[in-house]
Amino acid sequence: MKFTQTEKKQLLIYVIIAYGITYVLGLLMWYGYGKGLDLSAFPNAQMLYPAAGVMLAYLITRKGDKNLPKTFYIFFVALTAVLVVCTAASVLDPKNIDLMGTPFSQWMLILQYVMIGGSVIFWILLLVSGKEKRRAYGLNSGHWNTSVLMILLFIGLYLLRFAIASALGGQLSEFGKIMANPTTWIMFFTVLVNFFLSVVAFFGEEYGWRYYLQPLLQKRFGLKGGVILLGCVWAVWHLPIDFFYYTTPDMGLAALASQFVTCITLGLFMAYAYMKTQNIWVPVIIHFLNNNMAVVFSGTYSAEVLQNQQIHWGDIPVALVMNLLIFGWVIFLKPFKEKKEKCSPAE
Repeated sequence: MKFTQTEKKQLLIYVIIAYGITYVLGLLMWYGYGKGLDLSAFPNAQMLYPAAGVMLAYLITRKGDKNLPKTFYIFFVALTAVLVVCTAASVLDPKNIDLMGTPFSQWMLILQYVMIGGSVIFWILLLVSGKEKRRAYGLNSGHWNTSVLMILLFIGLYLLRFAIASALGGQLSEFGKIMANPTTWIMFFTVLVNFFLSVVAFFGEEYGWRYYLQPLLQKRFGLKGGVILLGCVWAVWHLPIDFFYYTTPDMGLAALASQFVTCITLGLFMAYAYMKTQNIWVPVIIHFLNNNMAVVFSGTYSAEVLQNQQIHWGDIPVALVMNLLIFGWVIFLKPFKEKKEKCSPAE
């Protein structure tokens, strides 16, 4: 099924915001990397761009819709703009402050405070927007029995993958020690509380990928093909941070290939969870868990584990097979066999 003219206009606006800002700031990342600057602000702010793209597209093309949560949308777009400014400033006007004897980017600290404050306002505006507006624009929650099962299933599968990877690397005993360490579980439950103060980032991605782009691509390319294509475009979106944050430029291509493996296979599971529950908060929570469990169960308990990773080409085939077995099997389940018309978003 082809896209309508309205859908094409919305998609153009979405791409300009979600990808245009990402790649323009990617040039600043390249510049900042060469100067040895702290680039931590970039991946944090980038997570909001997909949702901001959707919201701006709807604000422009659906002005007369009474159910449009305008205040909520305008706030989120404005919050994104503030984070873009902070991110650019971290490279164009870098300033460090002394934080417990360690130099820390002043702009990154400001960005974190803005995201925490923004998350609080986010919840307030979401609640006061009303049930009808939340329901009309995929912001409602529901099917919580199935939703909780999906989240628990993801946690189980994630830990299984972690255990298998540890075994393949000859570190299974180390993984057992991490799991038996009380600090691990204290950190895990502490991280869960932090979800409410960092929600704008994970909502920012999932509202763009799962709520908006997934059904749009499924409408055009089919239930399975649309999700696989979504995984590819999601991976490409990570390109700047793959080269200058997650790894170093010499490992950038391997990191990008690894990103394709992750985004396609994990994307299949997240798509399944969303199609099964029609609850956007399920992929939002799963995305939050995926990013933060890596920090907790690595045993370092520090987000620095995500930066400057060592990714080699030889690791990618193993990761592909393992991720397909752990997450990819859901593509054979019932939600992927339903008719295309059932997944089409409202114009």
